[in-house]
Amino acid sequence: MSKGLGPTGAFAAGVALLIGSWGIAAGSLGGAASYFSDLLQLFGIPATGTVWLVILTVLLGGLATFFTIIGIRMSARVSLVLELISVFIITVLLITSLVWLGPDAWDPTQFSLEGVPFQGIAAGMVLGILGFVGFSSADALGREARNPKTAIPRAIMWSALFVGVLYVFSAYTQIAVLGDELGEVASPLQAINDRIGMPGWFAPILVFGVAASFFAVVVAPLNVVGRIIYVMGKEGVAPERFGRTHETHLTPHRVLLVAGAAAIILDVILLIAGTHPMDIVVWVDTYGTYGYMVAYALVAIAGVVYTRRHGIPNGMVWLCAVVAVVAMAYVFIANVWPVPAFPFNVIPYIFLATMLAAFLRFWWIKANRPEVLARIGHTHTEEMSGIG
Repeated sequence: MSKGLGPTGAFAAGVALLIGSWGIAAGSLGGAASYFSDLLQLFGIPATGTVWLVILTVLLGGLATFFTIIGIRMSARVSLVLELISVFIITVLLITSLVWLGPDAWDPTQFSLEGVPFQGIAAGMVLGILGFVGFSSADALGREARNPKTAIPRAIMWSALFVGVLYVFSAYTQIAVLGDELGEVASPLQAINDRIGMPGWFAPILVFGVAASFFAVVVAPLNVVGRIIYVMGKEGVAPERFGRTHETHLTPHRVLLVAGAAAIILDVILLIAGTHPMDIVVWVDTYGTYGYMVAYALVAIAGVVYTRRHGIPNGMVWLCAVVAVVAMAYVFIANVWPVPAFPFNVIPYIFLATMLAAFLRFWWIKANRPEVLARIGHTHTEEMSGIG
């Protein structure tokens, strides 16, 4: 980023990605608590009410933070295994659903946009973009893998293709089975499970799969948060103590403890205020997704500037950048006007206020420590250094 848009652009992209990663982690923690509560109830444990949800939030948030501190390989393996289990279980349910529908499984009306308001599409695209934000984790965390220059592009391209196909297949199947009821149920997958009459033993497996997926999405973004602030600490943008690692695990443990605790505290406050945990998922994830949108748009612009500056043919880069920036701008504007219902009407402004607060720090550094600007965007994380 710094080679394309300079220290200001690099800082903006870093903060936006930081907001996105932490927001997704905090929001997904609400989903993990909700589904683990449902799982316990299926086994006869009355894990209902605010107290139970708060306990589960603290336990799951603490466990996720622990995995990230233990090490990137451990947390990555935990996330990978849980996600593979989840995807397999959900795929079994979706395929079984289409078999259950029989001839009605073919629903050509889904491929038509007739009568679909663009405002609704724009609102849905915020969480739609959320389905693809894991690619940033591959970039941020893959630098510590073997052959990162080969592994990272491969992971990004293949995961984008796989996630895109799975996303469309899942959306199509849910609409085909539930129809208009899809927008009224809190858990579409459980509703499908009940609708098609799956065996009783499958329900706990399904709920565990969804809960495991949410938990994995808490772990992975926390790792990204740790790496971002670690770099900021090394460069002097954040306090220097955040640029140091654990003596044994070589992970930015101070950052992870703060970020994990902040996610837990936010969810606990919302739960005590009477917020449904799945509303926490939607609200906080939406806040986080705005961060990813800004980061992606800035990366697209930086790609154009960098390739032009170095005389690299960039026709396709220009095309992709224009599409990306226009799409992100449209989605953001469409979620501000016409004004949506509360709290979605204030979430974009909370995000902008967070960005402004971060830039107050940047402007202070620019005025008082200008030498720090030259270091922004020039720290690599192939090796976690700075033990202390």
